[in-house]
Amino acid sequence: MNDQTKENKMGVMPMNKLLINMSLPMMASMLVQALYNIVDSIFVSKIHLDALTALNLCFPIQMLVMAFGNGMATGVNALVSRALGEKNKDRADKIAMNGVLLSFVSAFLFLIVGFVLVKPYFNIQNTDTQQIKDFGIQYMTINCVFSIALYSQIIFERLLQSTGKTFYSMITQGVGAITNIILDPILIFGLFGLPRLGVRGAAIATVIGQCVAAILGIIFNLTKNKELTLKIKNIVPDFKLIANIYSIGLPSIIMMAIGSVMNTGMNQILLGFSDTACAVFGAYYKLQSFFFMPVFGLNGSIVPIIGYNFGAGKRKRLLKAIKLGIIYSEILMTAGFLIMEFFPRTLLSIFKPTDEILAAQMLDLGSVALRIIAIHFPIAAVCIILGTAFQALNHGMYSMWVSIARQLGALLPAAYLLSLSGNVNLVWFSFPIAELVSVTITTIFFIKVYMKTILSIPNEE
Repeated sequence: MNDQTKENKMGVMPMNKLLINMSLPMMASMLVQALYNIVDSIFVSKIHLDALTALNLCFPIQMLVMAFGNGMATGVNALVSRALGEKNKDRADKIAMNGVLLSFVSAFLFLIVGFVLVKPYFNIQNTDTQQIKDFGIQYMTINCVFSIALYSQIIFERLLQSTGKTFYSMITQGVGAITNIILDPILIFGLFGLPRLGVRGAAIATVIGQCVAAILGIIFNLTKNKELTLKIKNIVPDFKLIANIYSIGLPSIIMMAIGSVMNTGMNQILLGFSDTACAVFGAYYKLQSFFFMPVFGLNGSIVPIIGYNFGAGKRKRLLKAIKLGIIYSEILMTAGFLIMEFFPRTLLSIFKPTDEILAAQMLDLGSVALRIIAIHFPIAAVCIILGTAFQALNHGMYSMWVSIARQLGALLPAAYLLSLSGNVNLVWFSFPIAELVSVTITTIFFIKVYMKTILSIPNEE
């Protein structure tokens, strides 16, 4: 059996071993990514609490940038894995290079956003603090204009993941994140004789880290990823393939875009109470990434496993991947719930600003917020894994509808209605309320997918 027809490990390795083998490197790299996000905010908060609030207001735009990259890459990942499962290497190569092309197109769109739309976005925020707006414009303009670095990192890491080379994607993410962490204090505070760049330094460090990760991703795909051949001739757009990529990836794009809308809405609601409440929300998002990012790393390994076994017609392996994914996800999210319940002030203290009055306000408000919001973590574990299964099985629209119902149909309306009480602590209950809606709808959709799609797959090893 030659290299092109040899069975990939995703079709033969014992499932528990396979899932651990593929997910641990990705989970580790995601943890490093979460660490870099937190370190970024830690250094920025030392400039001023306004800088931390500004980064939180940047987050909806960052989510949109990530949405186009991750959504497209999800489609590429699933289709490449499926093509390899079907032993169609030429199709897999074409899909990969069309993904590279789409990354450049997306980067060009956000370069325009960086020059044209960032300033108007910050000028309409529900805050009278001009320094917050100035910090946000500085940070987000650099990230948007140079988004080619992020998009290149995303696509080349996903190509490694789609063939099971998660160890190498771990290295690219890890080295990129560590580069960012090292450069953050140097560029923000002007160490080693360099100019003090403040918030701009944080943005520049981010872009440089992404460039390093992208370069490593290219090198690993060319030298280690033998199951794909990246040919320049395949970068010519194949509109049928592009339609297939977005038919799978569009729900992910829409879901993250909806998340951006939700985040914007929550920011406006919380700014109605105080800038500190908005900063607390931003700190929560950085902290929760320590628990959600490993689950997303688990997701990243489950997508190609499900896609490969779907293409290879192996129902039993596919179902086992979903079952084990839920178990491991529950363990991670329950741990996150317990840590946030028992150590909220310890977690928040890492973002403590230098102003003692602001620091006390942030810790008091934030400790209540973390305890309430974390209630939804164990419920979210099930929704995340089943949503991933929907995408890998060509039912990504279900994930999109769940996201719409959760964030626009439940979370934002609940947050707004609870804010009318005048008590900001009640607003945090919108998260567990929304997650109950999410798990109910997700369960209904999974039953439909099981009956319609999974049962139609041959029941063989």
